[in-house]
Amino acid sequence: MFTGLVAATGSVRKAALSAGGRRLTIDAGDLGLSDVAVGDSIAVNGVCLTVISRKRSSFEVDVSRETLACTAGFPVGAHVNLEKALRLADRLGGHLVSGHVDGVGKVSRISPSGDNRVVAVKAPAGLARYIARKGSIAVNGVSLTVNAVKGSEFSVNLIPHTLAATNLANLREGDPVNLEVDMMARYAERLKSNNG
Repeated sequence: MFTGLVAATGSVRKAALSAGGRRLTIDAGDLGLSDVAVGDSIAVNGVCLTVISRKRSSFEVDVSRETLACTAGFPVGAHVNLEKALRLADRLGGHLVSGHVDGVGKVSRISPSGDNRVVAVKAPAGLARYIARKGSIAVNGVSLTVNAVKGSEFSVNLIPHTLAATNLANLREGDPVNLEVDMMARYAERLKSNNG
């Protein structure tokens, strides 16, 4: 589990084909790795990945074909948001994020709002029903509050801290983004469907 509060940004240093998908080497940027062990989980752009090897300032992960098919991908050189898995003693400042990406959205509009930025994202039709005004959503692993929803498009407000601390400042219209809807919405739908 994660909080959606990005700890650092890094980059995809290398990508190699593997039998099950791809093996990535991630430059960890300012993310301290001294407490990271092989087998630990790190969210990379909101995708929960298992560390299979660690060096002083980088780590390796295997990404399955399934994960590659349902995410925005991990091109070499891409800047990525990084977050270590939540510990039971940690503060939960964002919302509960599993790191299991539900789908890929597309940035449809970006507009300034003072020193903030409002970003509109077109979600896949199947995910739109889980997105609610004032609800939570993870975009590239960043916990955000939904400002507005119209059909399958939603908008979020990015404050200066979020722009400085994540890769969302680099977004452009047309860019793909990893989306994870609030897990509570999925459970509520499941409970409702079993009631009737």
